[in-house]
Amino acid sequence: MHHDVDGQLIQLGVAIRSRRKSAGLSQEALADNAGIDRSHMGKIERGERNVSILNLSRVAAALHVLPSELLHEAGL
Repeated sequence: MHHDVDGQLIQLGVAIRSRRKSAGLSQEALADNAGIDRSHMGKIERGERNVSILNLSRVAAALHVLPSELLHEAGL
């Protein structure tokens, strides 16, 4: 994977983790609320997985934010 893309995925993961912690949710609770496997959620937060638009939408809904807010917080 191209280095710049890796950095973007890490930035998005950091933004998701920050929002999750601010919401007082465990990674497992967020994964459950978003309908995503917990191990997959961990990989998303660590920037190890390219997030589909569908999963980004699911995560954002579980955090009660718009997907665009997560992208903005990630600097994307």
